[in-house]
Amino acid sequence: MTVTDDGLLLSPRLTIPLEEFELRATTGGGPGGQHVNRSATRIELRWVPSASPSLRAALTPDHRERVLARLGTRLDPGGAMRLVSAEHRSQRRNRDAALERLASIVRAALPDPLPRKATAPTRASVQRRLEDKKRRAIRKRDRGRSDHDG
Repeated sequence: MTVTDDGLLLSPRLTIPLEEFELRATTGGGPGGQHVNRSATRIELRWVPSASPSLRAALTPDHRERVLARLGTRLDPGGAMRLVSAEHRSQRRNRDAALERLASIVRAALPDPLPRKATAPTRASVQRRLEDKKRRAIRKRDRGRSDHDG
């Protein structure tokens, strides 16, 4: 689960506090029959990533620009990202669903981790590999014909 008491956990270094999100409950359609017409279970989530202090603190300016560029198609003209969730009958579950969806979208926009740099194998690992290789060779050789086959 990425929604905690502290906020929305996006990566080990980046958590967005819930105070940065504007959450509004409204009535909406969907499953629930007459209940849905009277209770405000639909959640509208609004977040402005360009004004987010969390992004500014956790990311370098270059990474922040890259994230904003990747989110660009999802932002309205005011620079806000808006998500709506009405799939559940409970306001709490719709809130969590909207936050989870936002987390997956922002995670996908975060910069990729640096690629691993290949290093030379350790002497011990080379030794283990060669010993395993010898053991396998002996095992396979012993599977062959024995002296009694004739």
